[in-house]
Order: sequence, then C-alpha cells, then structure tokens
Amino acid sequence: MYSLYGVENPLMDIIAHVDYGFLSRFGKQPGTMHLVEHAEVTALLKEIRSFRTMPGGSAANTARGIAWLGGPGGRELSESVLGARGDSAGDSAPPVFNGAIGNDPTGDDFAAGMEREGVSAALVRKATPTGTSVILVTPDGERTMNTYLGACRDFAPADLDLARLSESRMLYLTGYLWDTDNQRRAAEKAAAFVRESGRGISIAFDLADPFAVRRFGDQFRSWIPGNVDILFGNRDELAILMGSACDEDCVSEASALAPLVVMKAGEKGCLVGWDGKCEMVPGVPVHVVDTTGAGDAFAAGFLFARLAGADPLQSARLANRVASRIVGVEGCRYGP
Repeated sequence: MYSLYGVENPLMDIIAHVDYGFLSRFGKQPGTMHLVEHAEVTALLKEIRSFRTMPGGSAANTARGIAWLGGPGGRELSESVLGARGDSAGDSAPPVFNGAIGNDPTGDDFAAGMEREGVSAALVRKATPTGTSVILVTPDGERTMNTYLGACRDFAPADLDLARLSESRMLYLTGYLWDTDNQRRAAEKAAAFVRESGRGISIAFDLADPFAVRRFGDQFRSWIPGNVDILFGNRDELAILMGSACDEDCVSEASALAPLVVMKAGEKGCLVGWDGKCEMVPGVPVHVVDTTGAGDAFAAGFLFARLAGADPLQSARLANRVASRIVGVEGCRYGP
C-alpha cells in the first residue's frame, strides 16, 4: 500500500541567489516559471557565481514532504497539529513518484535522492537528458524558475505504473503536465484509471502556475469537474481560472469545479472552501529565506493531513506550518 502517487516532472534543481538586475537582464518575470531550452540553462549558469543542487520538481517536492512528515524527522511537526494519528499515513505507506529521467548521472542522482528521502521512485529512463530547473532567488526570497524539461517531456501514458497507482490512496497531478500532449494524456489516463477502479482513490490537482492557467484554463475548467477532489491554486491562478478578483468569490466559484478548494495566500495563510463554507486559516510568521517549493510543501502538509483523516481546517493548519518551515531555508529542504 502507498499513500500518495504523484505524476510529474523530475527535475534536478539548481538554486542560486541573484540580485533584481539579474532578472531584468535576462527578461525574467519574478516569481514565475519560464520554460527554457538547454542553451539558456547554460547561458544562465555562465553568469552565476555559485549554486547548490537538489532533487526537485513540484510533485516530487510534495512526495518528499509527505515521506518526511510520516518519518522520524517530521513526525514531531505532524503530531503537533494532528495528534497521535499524524503518523497513520507514514512509514508503512510511502509515497510514489512517477516521471521520466535521462540515462545520465543527473538521473542517477535524482533517483537515489528520492529513494533516500523515503519516496518509492517509479522512474522511467529516456534517451533525452534529465530535466533541470535553474531557480533564481532574489533578496526578498522570491524564486524565479527557469526549467529545461528534458526527459520529462518524453513521459507518456504507457509509462504510468498502474500497479502501484492501484495500491495508492491518492493521486496527485499538477498543471505543468499540460505543457506537452503526451504528459497531459498520461495525467488524464491516470485520473480515468482511478475513477474506473472503484477503489476510492482520491485525486488532488494543483494549478501550478499562472502561465499554465492562461494557456490551459479552458481545458482545466472542462477536465476538473468529476475528476478532481482537492483543487489547489494561489490567488493569481484561481483568479485567472475563475475570472474573479475577490478571493472569497474565486474559492466559492471554484467549488463548482471541485468539492474541496484551497487558495494559497503566501504569508497570510490560505482560504479553504468546502461544503458551502469558506474560511481563512492564518499563516505562520517566519523570516523568508527562499520561497522555492513553498507551495509544494504546503500541498504536502495538506495532503498528509487528509490522508491521516484530518478535516480541511486542520489540514490547512499543518500545510501552513510545513510551508513556513520551507521558506525559512534554502531550497525545498525538509531535513536538517
């Protein structure tokens, strides 16, 4: 048995601190994700003096967070919010991460890193190099991602590990998968498999990025109803999806698409909508070092709590706690 089954882009994160002028010189919009080719990754790295690397990718970060919360390192945090039941989604039910990596040392490092952190790695190998994401962190802690998808783009429906998916309690997908047709078809196949299995597997979906919603909003609005049980988005993403500027209206209107909607509001916390209710759960004050992976960590906390049987508000409190921990360190790093 597995807890969460995540499908998405395995990316080796390259994290560097830069000034605001660096973003301007390269024409980058702060706080967003830019899809780039390998040549641009090389150009960026030529201008960066120092950086660190770690396994990344949105759903991979979420899977690592769930493994951490259920293991020795994160159990104290999860139990502080959820009580003794906080370990019920833990070590005996590891998360799975499914994606495509290259036949290269970077892919080897990624796979080893995921397994080391307690994630069951359902990774397939492709001839294309492993994807990377150059994450530029400005002095305010905001991150701007420059992502070369590489082998990620070659992931296809046939690469799904349906045996492990059938033994999982939750499927987790993100809007980034819609950037290539074969990945989108894999996501749709995974969701259809879950619905047809009758196993009661829930499906969570994160809108991922404002640019993704602008590109694929019509597809999202069509696909989410009947497929998604838990919908995540930040203020910008949900505003674009629903065409409303008011937070409460966005969440209320999005509740017509999915039964549980969670709007991530950064340091202010989150707004949760379910069963006709809409409530704000305050964030946890923290000194911001780097916002890389904050939304992924938030999702990890929320979904771990739901797997442990927590209600939406309790889940939101754990999500805020986990996200506040991540923004206080460099990169999406859960451990010491």
